[in-house]
Amino acid sequence: MDIIDTIKEQIANNPILLYMKGSPNAPQCGFSARAAQVLMACGEKFAYVDILQNPEIRANLPKYANWPTFPQLWVGGELVGGSDILVEMFEKGELQPLIKQAVGNAEA
Repeated sequence: MDIIDTIKEQIANNPILLYMKGSPNAPQCGFSARAAQVLMACGEKFAYVDILQNPEIRANLPKYANWPTFPQLWVGGELVGGSDILVEMFEKGELQPLIKQAVGNAEA
């Protein structure tokens, strides 16, 4: 399986997926830390991929997503955005229902 197929499979198999540097409990950059904190504040479980441990994903995901930076949040198979977008959506109350709906759809 090539790396793009791996990325597609990860996105398809996880209703909420954060590509980040490090892990939610040990983020390796401020932007990844903020993204993980905002997601945890939504109160639902989410999957993550540490791109520092997966250099092929780190190299290829920006091309696949047409999004150059990390972190990247994927919800229901769609790219939502990076740290600044997530924080803004959370503060406006837009992220929480999106996350809850993705979890609900996955459980249905």
